[in-house]
Amino acid sequence: MNVLEKAISAIESGSVEQGLEQLEKLEKNADHQLKHEIAELYHELGHVEKSKKIIDELLMLYPDEGSLYAFAAELLIDMDQEDEAIELLLEIKENDPAFLQAQLLLADLYQMQSLDEVAEQKLLLAAKAAPNETIISYGLGEFYLERGDYIKSIPYLKKAVHASDRLPNIHVELLLADAYSASGQFEDALKYYETGLKNHLDPNALFGYGFTAYQVGDMILAIEQLEALMALDPDYSSLYPYLAKAYEAEGKLEDAFETLEKGMKVDEFNESLYIHAGKLSFKKQNPVEGEKLLRKVIALNPSNIEAVQTLAAYLKHTESYEELLELMEHMRDYGEEDSLYTWYEATALKEQDDYEKAYERYQEIKESFQDDVDFLEEYGYFLLEYGLRDQAITNFKKVLEFQPERGDIVELLENI
Repeated sequence: MNVLEKAISAIESGSVEQGLEQLEKLEKNADHQLKHEIAELYHELGHVEKSKKIIDELLMLYPDEGSLYAFAAELLIDMDQEDEAIELLLEIKENDPAFLQAQLLLADLYQMQSLDEVAEQKLLLAAKAAPNETIISYGLGEFYLERGDYIKSIPYLKKAVHASDRLPNIHVELLLADAYSASGQFEDALKYYETGLKNHLDPNALFGYGFTAYQVGDMILAIEQLEALMALDPDYSSLYPYLAKAYEAEGKLEDAFETLEKGMKVDEFNESLYIHAGKLSFKKQNPVEGEKLLRKVIALNPSNIEAVQTLAAYLKHTESYEELLELMEHMRDYGEEDSLYTWYEATALKEQDDYEKAYERYQEIKESFQDDVDFLEEYGYFLLEYGLRDQAITNFKKVLEFQPERGDIVELLENI
């Protein structure tokens, strides 16, 4: 065992100080190759400045060695000196073996600085210099994927997949699956998720697989993958809404509701989970629970339109007009103005025989719903009851413009 190996062994066994002392002694009389190895070891151990000192010395001796510039740039990046790193990398010539590595590092640095176009140029330059280099294909594919250019990323990632054995610890199939899924090519995505997950079990990929299966309507597969994700990482909050929807689509309402309850424990401020659970409660013939869940959301966030509209629709359906009117008045008190809320309020006032106020509310929103057949019909009947025959006729004629087949409205107009 040589001195370097002894130092490494001491460090690995926990005698870090002893190992570092041996490295410092060895460094004093080491040749250039050994110094480079010591610098790499310092870097691995997190002693970046010690490593940088050695590399700077070697650069003085080998000013044309691109690999040293690249190594020094990596060290500068670790020291949060990105601009200095860029300057060094730009020194590496196109005919230097380290040129490709330099372009990849430059692309990462420019991306960090939100200079995506410059980063893309560096990657394309590298691809031009080495069109068959797998790491470059992967780099371009990953770059476009992260930027949201999913269609552009696919050919590069496909090229990298065919030589993925050259990319240890990089799971290209899963990235390609993400690209296919995000671009709406779900069947291709499913194929690569299945292949990739056999080689590497990844929470994000499991979610992507389950979500994509849900998108194509394969609820059994979606449930299988999202359940596997829940077992692997129960804190992965995004899984719960889709797993619940998949259960619901399969008619498993209790499983769906239990999934939403689990999701609420993981992400207690996710209002959509409470709303979905509320809707499921109505579907399960448990309106008390449904109303309770929706009112909880509204109490915390009165501006949640979906929660308000869902509860309002339920109260209207059950003819709970006093509660509906109270809800709409609360919305006004909160400063939440919406034409649909005013419609609900008008309906509740009408059903409570407060025709004058109801008329005021209908008048406020009649322009907003002039193309809504349900509104025109409801308002028309109200106007008839209120004694405004001509206005009622106008509304019913508009209904016929949209639905000329409505014989009941034709008959009504004939009898007015």
